[in-house]
Amino acid sequence: MMAVAAAGRMLDDDVALVGLGLPQIAALLAQRTTAPHIRLLLELGVFMPRPQEPAVGVADPRMWHGAQAFGGVLDALGVMLHGGRVSLGILGALQVDPSGALNTTLVRAADGSVRRFNGSGGGNDIASLAGRVLVVMRHDARKFRPTVDYLTSPGRLAGGRPRGEAGLPGQGTVAVITDRAVIEITADGAELAAVHPGQDPDEVLAATPMPVAVRRGGPARTPAPTPAQLALLRAELDPPGWYIR
Repeated sequence: MMAVAAAGRMLDDDVALVGLGLPQIAALLAQRTTAPHIRLLLELGVFMPRPQEPAVGVADPRMWHGAQAFGGVLDALGVMLHGGRVSLGILGALQVDPSGALNTTLVRAADGSVRRFNGSGGGNDIASLAGRVLVVMRHDARKFRPTVDYLTSPGRLAGGRPRGEAGLPGQGTVAVITDRAVIEITADGAELAAVHPGQDPDEVLAATPMPVAVRRGGPARTPAPTPAQLALLRAELDPPGWYIR
């Protein structure tokens, strides 16, 4: 459901910098269905791949199949991203706040102890400089915070101000797509835009412990995956179930 909902928000003319995990499955689904001309870019410097078999992350050479060019990190994050040529970033997150700011660095337990994770990688660059950002993550109450435990990557705001005042281009995070709903990030904060099939809006809100508005008339219903989309996901893009199990 996350892959289908995220793919539906990718545009045919996007230049998309793809993060590790489910974001790569969503991007490949868009490439094979609704956005056949989307130009995918991997942080390692792989340009426009068209993989033909499952890959374990973006560093797996199987993910590079059919690429039109091979460069390096400086080409992807420098020439392309810092050069203003990337229209879409697709990221995961440990935590998100109502402005779309992301934490991928550490979480604090109730007893004050800290658990550390991988950190930014290229996530801060992507969130800071891409035209817009989609966040794809599972809907877990622990992941939604009024303020993230650690600010790894900025959202619509930077230091409480509009990101443009901090010199950051683009819109920042425009939507958080989970296995239960689509939460859009607007200039006024988070908004429950749609719930997935079988989900109750009140239950989704109860499982989202941060300020979330509800659009007038209530959230929309996300279309269920089509048989063709399910066949692609299960038989071609991720048959081992590494990401969509």
